[in-house]
Amino acid sequence: MLSKTSKLTIAILLAFSFVQNACAQPKVTQTLNLDFEQHRNGFPSQWTTFGDAAYKFYVDSVHKKSRKFSAVVERTGSKKSFGALSITLPANYEGKSIRLSGFIKTENVSEGYAGLWIRIDPQIGFDNMSNRGVTGTTDWAPFEINLPLNPKETKQIVLGGLLVGKGKMWLDDLKITIDGMDLGDPKIKTFQKEIFAAQADKAFDDGSKVTFPPLNQDLIHNLELLGKVWGFTKYHHPEIAKGKYNWDYELFRFLPDYIKVQNKQQRDNLLTNWIKNYGVLPVCKTCKAAPGNAVLKPDLSWISNTGLSANLKNQLNDLYNNRNQGKNYYISLEPGVGNPNFSNENPYSALTNPDAGFRLLSLYRYWNMINYFFPYRHITDKKWDTVLKEYIPKFLNADDKLSYELVAVQLIGEVNDTHANLWGGREKSTALRGTKFAAFKAEFVENQLVVVDYFNPEFSELSKVKIGDVITHVNGKTINSLIDSLKPYYPASNGAARLRDMSIDLLRSPNNTISLNYLSDGQKRQVNAPTYERKNLRMYHWYKVDSSQKCYKLLPGNIGYITLANIKQEDIPEIKKTLKETKGIIIDIRNYPNTFVPFSLGSYFLTEPTSFAKFSTGNPDNPGEFVFLEGDKIPGDNNKYKGKLVILVNENSQSQAEYTAMAFRAVKNTTIVGSTTAGADGNVSTIFLPGGLRTMISGIGIYYPNGKETQRVGIVPDIVVRPTIKGIKNGKDEVLERAIKVITQ
Repeated sequence: MLSKTSKLTIAILLAFSFVQNACAQPKVTQTLNLDFEQHRNGFPSQWTTFGDAAYKFYVDSVHKKSRKFSAVVERTGSKKSFGALSITLPANYEGKSIRLSGFIKTENVSEGYAGLWIRIDPQIGFDNMSNRGVTGTTDWAPFEINLPLNPKETKQIVLGGLLVGKGKMWLDDLKITIDGMDLGDPKIKTFQKEIFAAQADKAFDDGSKVTFPPLNQDLIHNLELLGKVWGFTKYHHPEIAKGKYNWDYELFRFLPDYIKVQNKQQRDNLLTNWIKNYGVLPVCKTCKAAPGNAVLKPDLSWISNTGLSANLKNQLNDLYNNRNQGKNYYISLEPGVGNPNFSNENPYSALTNPDAGFRLLSLYRYWNMINYFFPYRHITDKKWDTVLKEYIPKFLNADDKLSYELVAVQLIGEVNDTHANLWGGREKSTALRGTKFAAFKAEFVENQLVVVDYFNPEFSELSKVKIGDVITHVNGKTINSLIDSLKPYYPASNGAARLRDMSIDLLRSPNNTISLNYLSDGQKRQVNAPTYERKNLRMYHWYKVDSSQKCYKLLPGNIGYITLANIKQEDIPEIKKTLKETKGIIIDIRNYPNTFVPFSLGSYFLTEPTSFAKFSTGNPDNPGEFVFLEGDKIPGDNNKYKGKLVILVNENSQSQAEYTAMAFRAVKNTTIVGSTTAGADGNVSTIFLPGGLRTMISGIGIYYPNGKETQRVGIVPDIVVRPTIKGIKNGKDEVLERAIKVITQ
């Protein structure tokens, strides 16, 4: 569930563009090109774009609201997605509200809308006109968006225009006002953020300057202890929480002396004095232990159980009892949601091949983030306390970029969370896997890799394999051996999600062909199948979306069918009207919902407000503590649907899809059919690691109202039905067929 309150997939994508595109935004001046009169090679100056490659952006001198030019967003391809024009404001402003206004003209806009948008990062404010966008063909008309300002928490303000779906839009004469004053008015005050001493410390920007001696068990043990002390102090010490110290660089200042210690007494004295250097701890009058009913409590048993000196134990316990309360430079919770925001963590992107000191920092940073702020640390396969020691030699010995990427993704895999993969900074491992793919899609069916579809049927003669064929070897290696060898590099909550992700990459290569052995109609065959760049394939990831069709239809036998893959909020009233008198409704969530519907559609099946989930959130005032919060209830509907309800799920149902399935499960006459879902739910939090690596975790815990786990477990069907090879060959959807039987019987 990426956002409990999100209204459109486009909203989620725009929100995530902060993480993906913030570093790429242009540096703009106070005089912004809001009328698009400035342009270069037909593209508006100061602006940038993001979204799907099927959209093109340019200036137009024929259709304009005033002066000489307007900006155009036009869809040129067949894929339905979105294209956005984007500009970042040059400053953060004092005031109560910001307004973006402007004129929009459209031509044949369908399957979506045209609109303005503003985003105040990080997740402070967002509006993209998703519920009031412009459709069809319209002449120039004025529109506006208003959002409240929060200058103390704002990192940047990004805005522009966007087109979702088909058609063409023109944009012109944009205007930005702060509390009614035009941007640029001298009365508008720029908000000056506090400059922290931690940000001014540049001593190790070019490298850690730490040289490690040969590793032995004593040194590894000492480095394990240091990682725990470093992370504990980072999240608990009041002076560090104020941003007075660059805690990364304090580690590099301390390490040269620490790695030379000869015995435990010398080690513990050094650590004790190190902590004392950061000031006398004021008595904390508001520090409280975790409540008895907490989902998770801080695990500080290492302080007592690792043979530390009495002085060091006392120093650490004193720090815990007088820990920081309130704002913390390095950690906060996202407002309204509660997932962790790992503030002010430098990705050190310029260090393309981080040295040993930075690699150790990477391990320390990640391990402590998980230890104190991951809601599911108690259900990892390995006890999290043991992971730090295991990975110290792995990180210190990963002395080239590829090795570093691979060991990082292995560490990420230890949290057993499908949200947690290496999503950025993996250039070397991507090159190793290659950027070319076979022309067909294969999935694991009956524990075998089976061809299920062709991205481009016109390439089928060259590839030879048919739908239903079983691939047994890739480049001479058996599928089972490949699974065993690749498993550590595919983070996942459960086996079904891991095989789903592996199946895509097993048919990927840096070469122009890929050697396949396969079974076709019982006969062993071999082919060197050609591979193609993604741009030359009509490739889809987990599931296919037919945007040309409505998201709902009537099946034979007076049964309603709804797929959430392309559902829109405006479809829901029509769905209720069209499917009202059916025997039953099948909702297909073997996909990622295009629109957030647990409340708007879920209410159709209930007469009274109904709980379906509760959350666990962390506590920066007591790192490691997680407590339950009650979730919102699905509202009731006086015109409740009277037929049966069947929900379809499988391993493609992940995150918001799983949350949505939980909502429908709260309906008494619901039956869930299919196979176990991906088991990764909860709003995601982004983590940056040295070398520009980017990953994520499920940032809040999602539970059923009775406290039952969903993470890793997934949504367990009431009736388990999986596709068969025979069904694939015959073009059947056996899960849907079983759902129809549930209704007709």
